[in-house]
Amino acid sequence: MAPDPWLSQYDAACQLAQEVAERIQERSRHRRNGESSAKLNVIIRSSLQNLKEKIDQLKDSLLRAVSTHQITQLEGDRRQNLVDDLLTRQKQLQSSYKNEGTEPDVISSELPKIHRPPPRAMKASSLMAGGVKRGVTNPWLLEESEETRGLGFDDIRQQQRRIIEEQDAGLDALSSIISRQKQMGQEIGNELDEQNEIIDDLTNLVENTDSKLRTQTRHVKMVDRKSTSCGMLVVIVLLLIAIAVVAVWPTK
Repeated sequence: MAPDPWLSQYDAACQLAQEVAERIQERSRHRRNGESSAKLNVIIRSSLQNLKEKIDQLKDSLLRAVSTHQITQLEGDRRQNLVDDLLTRQKQLQSSYKNEGTEPDVISSELPKIHRPPPRAMKASSLMAGGVKRGVTNPWLLEESEETRGLGFDDIRQQQRRIIEEQDAGLDALSSIISRQKQMGQEIGNELDEQNEIIDDLTNLVENTDSKLRTQTRHVKMVDRKSTSCGMLVVIVLLLIAIAVVAVWPTK
């Protein structure tokens, strides 16, 4: 029978955690001896990041296995307990790396063995109590919401599908509203362009009219000056005629 891939991944994560603890111990020895530990710091930091990624992969694989009924709920609880212990171990190693926690040689024995059989009398309440004691929340023991309480896996999947369809419909409606707003904005922009063209035409007409008015004003001034000169000539001619008439008029 082929080994369970999840258990193999868990073994690899436990081995990596042990290697990180040994590296931290080696770094402590180097510091006590006054030696440089820069290279070890790089290795430890990279290993801790790799350990965190492996734990995340274990969580995802366990969630898929339980949701698709590949393992029983009891086995899922047991494996979740193992992941919680490994996550606590990773946090302790992280604290030790930052010189904030317990030395790794003290906490190295806290990892549970993978083939440790779970107590038959273990209940959900005791698991919850253990998770609280370690400061890690067990996701399998969270209170179920009212919407999914009493529903099977297929019902929950259908409910999620309906929610997604409603969200898609809302997004479609929002997209339609945005499209209409965009069209209205384009129409307003076109109307503004037309109004700007009309304003430009009116400006040109006003400028032309102003130029014509100035030209006509100059013409009127010229005519006015000419008419004034002609009037004076007419008066002079009339005076000359009057003098001539008086001069030639016979006297008695």
